[in-house]
Amino acid sequence: MNTNHAPSTAPGNGRHSLWIPILAGGLIMGLALGVRHVQGLFLLPVTMDRGWSREMFGFAMAVQNLTWGLAQPFTGMIADRYGSAKIIAGGLVFYALGLFFMVQAHSHVAFVLGAGVCVGIALSGTAFGAIYGALSRLVPAERRSWALGLAGAIGGLGQFAMVPVAQALIGGWAWTGALLILSVVMALLLPLAFPMRDASISNAVVGTDLSMKAAIGEAFRHRGFWLLNLGFLACGFQLAFIATHLPAYLLDRGLAATDAVAALAIIALTNVAGTYLLGLWGGTLRRKYLLAGLYLARTVAMALFVLLPLSTWGVYLFAAVMGFLWLGTVPLTNGLVSQIFGVRYITTLFGFVFFGHQLGSFFGVWLGGRMFEATGSYLSIWLLAIALGLLATVLHWPIDDRTIVRADPRLATS
Repeated sequence: MNTNHAPSTAPGNGRHSLWIPILAGGLIMGLALGVRHVQGLFLLPVTMDRGWSREMFGFAMAVQNLTWGLAQPFTGMIADRYGSAKIIAGGLVFYALGLFFMVQAHSHVAFVLGAGVCVGIALSGTAFGAIYGALSRLVPAERRSWALGLAGAIGGLGQFAMVPVAQALIGGWAWTGALLILSVVMALLLPLAFPMRDASISNAVVGTDLSMKAAIGEAFRHRGFWLLNLGFLACGFQLAFIATHLPAYLLDRGLAATDAVAALAIIALTNVAGTYLLGLWGGTLRRKYLLAGLYLARTVAMALFVLLPLSTWGVYLFAAVMGFLWLGTVPLTNGLVSQIFGVRYITTLFGFVFFGHQLGSFFGVWLGGRMFEATGSYLSIWLLAIALGLLATVLHWPIDDRTIVRADPRLATS
């Protein structure tokens, strides 16, 4: 039985009115994720110009991932209490400042504070948690999966498009000029936060008995909430490891640098279709089974990639499959949280789940390098990523995805 559909109190249910926040949210998320996606292009220019090590740059990026995860529950609480538009606008300001501070940084500490802490906080207010939380309240339940999938697809296009844009900016204005231009662009996105205003949706249920503390406690007592956390940790581990270490792995195995660049581009492009379609399918099929199937498909793809002889076309096929499955977990996981617990505190609750994702990302990046240095091979980390994929498949299957029924029916506005 499909439990994804439920009555919605969201105003503006007309198809045309929904496009405005979806497009605004997708553009904000696309630029935010796109700028993050290309920060690896700044590694060599920054380290060569400043005389820093690659390890230092990598540490700043690891801090960014961890800060994003740590900040997400707290920015979610602010969004749920005061409205998403405020936290999204604040995130854009932090993003602009973080990129500006990266240019001004002439010490390791200053660079980590700008690229790691400031941009990490910014992502918690401009990426999945904040945007999907706002859309979950602004869009009626029967259209929610479509809206999250579409916004995610627009975000994926931003990631794909930002690669040539960043390369052109670095080539024309050096890395300092490129970051300053991107800083200005993030600031110019501020007006797009206004269509994400969802305070009126929150006010519709704010007079009820369920407090934020009670909602968090309810989620923490729900077995499925922790199963989602563990499954999302596996997702973050796999994606961060592949995005960071796949190019080096391919070069170590004798492939050309162009193959590595092409693989990352294919991942970004097929992610657009995968995020949209998986989000759309989440409106008609049970999300927990889609998530289990997605993790199983990832596991099979990684196992075949590692076991079969490596070839250029094999790399491209692997990239296409992984790209299709790349970020489809996010709208499905967000939708499952809102399906079970309702949308009143969706940004807060998803923030706690997303912390698991970012904790996995931290270990995926760090352990990838650590285990390679210890063994001279990526094989052990591939096997760990495959094992985590199997674990995530098993963990999602028994999740109780029924909507929680509370004494006051207004509290279950999912």
